[in-house]
Amino acid sequence: MNWLNELSKSQKRKPKKDFERSLVEGIFRVYDRFPRMGLRERIGQQDMSLDITDAYVNGRNAMIEAGVGIGKSFGYLIPSLLINQISQQPIIIATSSIQLSEQIHKDLRVIGSRLGFTTVRSVVGKGMGQYACRNRAAELFKPDDPNSLFSTLAQRVINYEIDERADIQGGISDVEWSNVSVNDCQFERCHHKNGCLFYEMRAKINARPSEIDFIIVNQDLLIRDLMKKKEGTRGIITERPALIIIDEAHNLEAKVRDARTFDFTLRGICRTLDDTVQLLMKQSMDKTLLSQSKFIKRCAQHIFKQIDADLLREAKQDSDRIQISEMQGIPFRQVSQHLKDLSLRLAVLTSRNEREIDEVYEAMNGLISLMDVLANTEENHLSWASRTLRATTISICPKDISQFLKHTLFNGKTSVILTSATMCQGGDTLEEQYSYLTQSLGYRGDYMDRKPSPFDYTNHAMMYISDKVPTYHYDQRELYLEAAYHEMIQLCNLTQGRTLVLFSAKEDMKYVHQKLISDKSKYPWAVHVQKEGSSQDGVIAEFRGSKGVLLSTGVFWEGVNIEGPDLSQVIVFRLPFPVPSDPIYEYKATLSDNSFMDVFVPDMLLRLRQGTGRLIRSETDLGVLSILDSRLSAAARKNYREQVLETLPFKKVTEDFSVLKKFVHEKGIKR
Repeated sequence: MNWLNELSKSQKRKPKKDFERSLVEGIFRVYDRFPRMGLRERIGQQDMSLDITDAYVNGRNAMIEAGVGIGKSFGYLIPSLLINQISQQPIIIATSSIQLSEQIHKDLRVIGSRLGFTTVRSVVGKGMGQYACRNRAAELFKPDDPNSLFSTLAQRVINYEIDERADIQGGISDVEWSNVSVNDCQFERCHHKNGCLFYEMRAKINARPSEIDFIIVNQDLLIRDLMKKKEGTRGIITERPALIIIDEAHNLEAKVRDARTFDFTLRGICRTLDDTVQLLMKQSMDKTLLSQSKFIKRCAQHIFKQIDADLLREAKQDSDRIQISEMQGIPFRQVSQHLKDLSLRLAVLTSRNEREIDEVYEAMNGLISLMDVLANTEENHLSWASRTLRATTISICPKDISQFLKHTLFNGKTSVILTSATMCQGGDTLEEQYSYLTQSLGYRGDYMDRKPSPFDYTNHAMMYISDKVPTYHYDQRELYLEAAYHEMIQLCNLTQGRTLVLFSAKEDMKYVHQKLISDKSKYPWAVHVQKEGSSQDGVIAEFRGSKGVLLSTGVFWEGVNIEGPDLSQVIVFRLPFPVPSDPIYEYKATLSDNSFMDVFVPDMLLRLRQGTGRLIRSETDLGVLSILDSRLSAAARKNYREQVLETLPFKKVTEDFSVLKKFVHEKGIKR
């Protein structure tokens, strides 16, 4: 493609604004070639590419809602390939899941080769927890007991059979994998680095701009990079990208909060103190170090004892986050003074192991922040307690993440494109439709026209809202679950399986799963339940093969693509409202005069739109969306019903099971 070379040369002779016409012409040329390349342009796809081009040329940020089916990844990869060719600077693409990152990488290869880009140097960057660590595996392997579970896993890592978690067929539990995954990497000091995929990946994403074209990372890694650069330390990702594209941007706020949240367990605090003392004792045999450490540990034990009592009294289920009550009898001023003294000693410590010192120093400063928050002397953080992997955990995070993003991401240095199939709410203007995310993220930039899904929801789908299930109250949870369970059985029998059931709470899913196991006479279809871990490919393949029913939560609300008749129904077991008592949502609610409509409904709608988007995945798909939450029924008269119906793409809506049954028969949705 000689015109690509000409386009690249034109950049060397012209200022940025002057090559806008060449770039736009390049976009049109690419789409004109689609039929010859065996590709079909989707409605809205070319407009999306032109919107991104305009944002780049004018140095602006852009928000673009791109509905299911427009070919969103090609919509941004095409202008990105041309921009990279012109600028000779890398494109950063940040996603919310490993599966999406790998799919984008495949799409980049496909579209790049068909357009004539002979070499596109790209890398997929994942979090360190996805990679195997041979150094840790070597410590774990026991030659005298090679057949034990951990020894077998460690040996496979040592023998280069496993480089990533995804290499393990059938998946692995979080607890097992945590024993061999990368944790506190030694980087240059590790003698396994030459054969380490994690070390190789980190080198590529931090390469010079002239050495890499596309860097595809998860949002967590991008946020970590922004945090490091804000602190004035060396970033993780290369400097000076031409463009940053954030896909599935509706997840960005939660990802930023997670990245800026510090979690503390009693065991972790003791380990940080032990590491600190060990480092300092190498240069000074000051015995006060040991007494300081013991004092802080004793205080930490008292803190966790009080929090265990709070959890026992207030937490209704394992996943609950609770407010931390005021600490009694803890000498916070003295604890803080000792921690600051240890931190200062670390700051002036000199050693060849600078990275190790930096990590312990960072952990110590986290402890100082924790004590300030618990002592109520730090007002800019939220705090809560929970039980994670059976360990009591205290978490703290900044209240306002919008200011962080405003100054680190949307600062005008690099154009940022935010895109997702679910970014908008109701509203007359684009600014109103994008307002919830704008406020949550501190976004500054342009709002692009929404690109609606091209799929025929009017003729191919129906939404059924059950009015037979009582309103959910935790104190009467079993009444709701029993009614919803029987309604679910009836609906799954109607489509003869081929149903994805989306739960908002794992406890609800476990309850229904147990009922199904003991109630096998009531249904003929196979039952599947999601697996622990990040990859769900195995259970999806089993579900498709059996055409059964898949019970799921969490990751299945988005990013799952099951085209064709294997999936004919999605059941939303309960509207995915956030938990009102969650400290983050309690704080967000204080910032609004009408917190329910300004915070809880918009948040629920973003998640609901993602979940319902699992149903129709191609032009020929047919299906039913069923919502087992009578709060959405006409009789409930909830003021958000119209907003939900307006926002979802389903035009045929019924609360009459016989109407639904007729639709299923007429469309041939039954097997």
